Parts: sequence; C-alpha cells; structure tokens
Amino acid sequence: MTSTPPPPISEPAPSTITTSSSYTGPCSGCQRPTSKYGPGGLPLCQWRLAAARENWESTVHFHNTRALPR
Repeated sequence: MTSTPPPPISEPAPSTITTSSSYTGPCSGCQRPTSKYGPGGLPLCQWRLAAARENWESTVHFHNTRALPR
C-alpha cells in the first residue's frame, strides 16, 4: 500500500479547513498549522500521527480525542 506524500509544511493540515482559527496551532512534530485545541484536537498533524502510530505497540489503542457528551 502506497500513500501520497504529505504536502509542504507551509500548507495547513486539511483539518484546519473546518476548524475555527482559535482552535488551530502548530503540529508539535513539524509545526504545520493543524486542528490542535478543543474537542477532537490533536497535537500532531495527520502525517505525524500516522508515523507515530507505526511505532506504537499492538497494545496501544487510539480511538479519538473527542470529549464525551455529558
């Protein structure tokens, strides 16, 4: 399975298109603008998260970061 290479770091992550600018921030890995704060926000852009997940052990499970409704 081949994946497309990430766009240049100067381009924001696709998640920022639907995210308010107050919820965007730099990826902690590459500094690309990404949806970082608030419900569903991650400190990594989708490309850095994919690389990080490759290094996780099989016992680590990632579901999402969305807050559960109360």
